[in-house]
Amino acid sequence: MAEDPKDPDAPATPPPPAADKPAPAKPTPEEIAAKVAAAKAAAAAKAAASAGPGAAGAAPAAKAAPAAAKPAAPAAPKPAAAHPPAAAPPSGPPDPPPPADKTPPAFIETLSQAIPGSVAKISYFVGDWTIVVPVEHLLAAARHLRDAPDARFDFCSDVTATDWPPRKEGRFDLVYCLYSTTLRQRVRVKAIASELQPVPSMTALWPAADWLEREVYDMFGVNFTGHPDRRRILMPEDWQGFPERKDYPLEGPGELLMENPIDWLKLRQAREEADIE
Repeated sequence: MAEDPKDPDAPATPPPPAADKPAPAKPTPEEIAAKVAAAKAAAAAKAAASAGPGAAGAAPAAKAAPAAAKPAAPAAPKPAAAHPPAAAPPSGPPDPPPPADKTPPAFIETLSQAIPGSVAKISYFVGDWTIVVPVEHLLAAARHLRDAPDARFDFCSDVTATDWPPRKEGRFDLVYCLYSTTLRQRVRVKAIASELQPVPSMTALWPAADWLEREVYDMFGVNFTGHPDRRRILMPEDWQGFPERKDYPLEGPGELLMENPIDWLKLRQAREEADIE
């Protein structure tokens, strides 16, 4: 039985394959050149028609040759920027004077009267009084502050120092921190000393100053005199230089007296081996 072409259940018949069309022939180089020439001629004719009737026979004006570029003049050098002068290195703490509403303690006036010239300056900072004493009066002033009835500073709580190399009157600020256990008062005694200036030891007045002065000697090289055991306490005895000085070399003692730190270590080892033998 023949299938009904309008039957929806009938399978769709695929369309017949299209016949292969012949590929267009590629133009030859001669044809391409002819087309390019014709396009150029048409463009030239269009430009001549738009320029007017008299411009068709006129020869195109030759383009003027570009003028030779002049060499650029060398740029003037910019003036060097003015650098501000380097700030001078600090020459020590300011030691602020006491404010107007602060009266110095009585023991400072007593010291000034008992030992003339012993109080070069007084200062008040963060609740504590500081007496600046010349080195030549340091021992006598310290003994007075220990024994005077209005002072009675029977305890030396600390000894420290700071280094100010640019200062002409002396590079070291030597500071003794004193406390009275009976009168409950404090004072700082400061002395300005140069590098080789002899500074009397306070160990005879306050035994606690023994190791404290040894540490200041070890780190700064303050020239204490009259100390019962002035030797290094933190660094080896044969260490070169004083580490807390501001001019101490950052790379250690090797560049201070010897160019090579290995030489210093070899010298130290040779000494130790000699002691063993």
